[in-house]
Amino acid sequence: YRQEEGIDFEESFAPVARIEAIRIFIANAASKNMTIYQMDVKTAFLNGELNEEVYVSQPEGFINPDHLTHVYRPKKALYGLKQAPRA
Repeated sequence: YRQEEGIDFEESFAPVARIEAIRIFIANAASKNMTIYQMDVKTAFLNGELNEEVYVSQPEGFINPDHLTHVYRPKKALYGLKQAPRA
């Protein structure tokens, strides 16, 4: 991939709740005798919309021999894409 000046592609970002906020939430729910449920979306990064245009080269196995210079423009985030955690 190509980098744009002023953007640091070495840093990754994933929004995560601070442990203090989680403890307060659990304490509040326990004091009100509430039940807490938990879930995880394993493909969360793949469901995010991209805020900027991203182009990727044709991956092996999907190369169109008639259009070797064509690239793909993904509509959703991809694993390994630096913008994926922010999408």
